[in-house]
Amino acid sequence: MRWDIFCEVIDNFGDIGVCWRLSANLAARGVQVRLWVDDPSALAWMAPQGCPGVEVRRWTQPLDVDTLEPSDVWVEAFGCTIAPEFIAACAYYTCANGLKPLWINLEYLSAEPYVERCHALPSLVREGPAAGRHKWFFYPGFTAHTGGLLREADVAQRQADFDADTWLQALWPRLEHAHGAPARQAGEQTISLFCYEPAALEGLLEQLANTDTPTRLLVTTGRATRAVQTFFTDKNRLQRIFHMRRQLSISYFPALDQRDFDHLLWASDCNLVRGEDSLVRAIWAGKPFVWQIYPQDDDAHHAKLEAFLDMAQAPASLRQFHRVWNGLESSPLPPLEWTEWRSNVRALRGQLLQQVDLATQLLDFKSKTR
Repeated sequence: MRWDIFCEVIDNFGDIGVCWRLSANLAARGVQVRLWVDDPSALAWMAPQGCPGVEVRRWTQPLDVDTLEPSDVWVEAFGCTIAPEFIAACAYYTCANGLKPLWINLEYLSAEPYVERCHALPSLVREGPAAGRHKWFFYPGFTAHTGGLLREADVAQRQADFDADTWLQALWPRLEHAHGAPARQAGEQTISLFCYEPAALEGLLEQLANTDTPTRLLVTTGRATRAVQTFFTDKNRLQRIFHMRRQLSISYFPALDQRDFDHLLWASDCNLVRGEDSLVRAIWAGKPFVWQIYPQDDDAHHAKLEAFLDMAQAPASLRQFHRVWNGLESSPLPPLEWTEWRSNVRALRGQLLQQVDLATQLLDFKSKTR
């Protein structure tokens, strides 16, 4: 069985991150996957070893379809539109079961009510070489009436076997230790930071610098690193952050592949994550986390964030932290309440582990629909 997955890289690699995880997950179940990406450069650090069964193809304009072997399933991910020349070349192909390829529109993740209403609904294609066909809307989600979440079959066992100290020790020489102690300290708590540019970041740094417990902030490469380093180019800000104690140490990470990004979340006591893929990985990590949702110009992300917090039954302290961290409120950043948040995320993870994962549901949908 062969699937074609189409992905456009927009800005922050979340789309290609999800599509790569999905492709690898399907390949592990015996599916041959062609992943079409307009800019596959991020895979050089995200998935440097590749994956047996996944063929990455450059989504050129126009697409080269002259020698293309047909596939059983077409997936257009996150609002992208399958190349018209691909549709024209493959529209009349008939699968081994005598049916046309299944056409799936894989949507963004949300906990909003419309997801259950719209999941697995067909949409008639009214024009072009595939006129009269249907494409099916498939929504990942957090309930049994959605498409579920991406989850590898062995993720729980891998985490159980993971040794955080050994992993950090091996990675330590590759890190840049620019602020605070370069060596890990006894009793040091760790927080991973994968963010955009939250307005409350300065409040977080000041809070961590003045706690009773030594804290190390593990900062991911890219926008998170640039956001943190911005504060340390201003001496007045630096003095304000460290005006009492110097309990905060900061270490900057190089680009991590997806497996090591999971390891970072497992090795940290608390995770500050952003976007869709990292939210799901933070849930599976089972550690206290705060999610920075992708900001939208019309503030549609506000309702999306509140829907997630409702679904997660987030306690009041976690709701308040999320609202300030995401700019919904301009009040001072409340303190991190790890103990309460830890119980919440473990309950959430346990609940979601009972659901069928996204790749399995897609395969089941293909069998039932075809």
